Amino acid sequence: MSTATLADLLAQADADGHDHAATEKATGLLHVHNHATGGIVWFPTWQKFRETADWTEAVAGVTAELDAAPAPADQAGAAILAADLESLLDQASRSSDAGVFVQENLTRHLTRTWAVGDAVAKTNGTDLFTGGPTPSVYAGYPYDVHAQDGGVFATTLWNDIIDARRNRALAEEAARKALKPVSRKAMKNAARKAARR
Repeated sequence: MSTATLADLLAQADADGHDHAATEKATGLLHVHNHATGGIVWFPTWQKFRETADWTEAVAGVTAELDAAPAPADQAGAAILAADLESLLDQASRSSDAGVFVQENLTRHLTRTWAVGDAVAKTNGTDLFTGGPTPSVYAGYPYDVHAQDGGVFATTLWNDIIDARRNRALAEEAARKALKPVSRKAMKNAARKAARR
C-alpha cells in the first residue's frame, strides 16, 4: 500500500490543470464538475482511498466509535452513517454558499462513509468490500456508495447538498407566508361567510 495522503493526491489534481482525464488516470481520483459555476471537486475512488494513509486513520477512528457503541457493529455503523448524513445536510441547508460548502465537505463525507463500511467489516472479521452485494451497514443508506467507483455517490450527494439550501429557503418562505397577518377585511369577510352558514 502506498503511503500517499489524500491531501497529496488532491493537491496534485489541482496542480495538473484542465486535462481532467489525464489527472484521473495519473492520480486515481475522480471529479465532479459543476459547469454552471466552474467548480470542481476531486475525490478518490473507494479503492484509491484504501491506498492512502488517510484510510488507515479513518478506519481506526471509526473502529473506536464502533467499539464504544452498545449496539452490534452493523447497527452502530448504520447509526453513524445516518447521523453523519443528517448533520451534513443540515449544515448544507444553513450554508450561505452551497457551492463552497460542497467544495469543503463532499470528499470528507465520501471517505468517512467508506471508512465506516470498512471499519464494520474489520470489526466483524469479514473481508472488505471488493464488489458484489452491498454490505448490510449500507442497507438503509439512501446512496449506492460503491457504484461507478463512488462517482454515483458523489454526484447524487452533490445534488442533495445543493438542494438542501434551496429546500430550506422554500420551507422558510412557506413558513413566513403561513404566519403572515390576516387583514381586517379578510377577517370581516370570513365572519360574514360564517354567519351566513
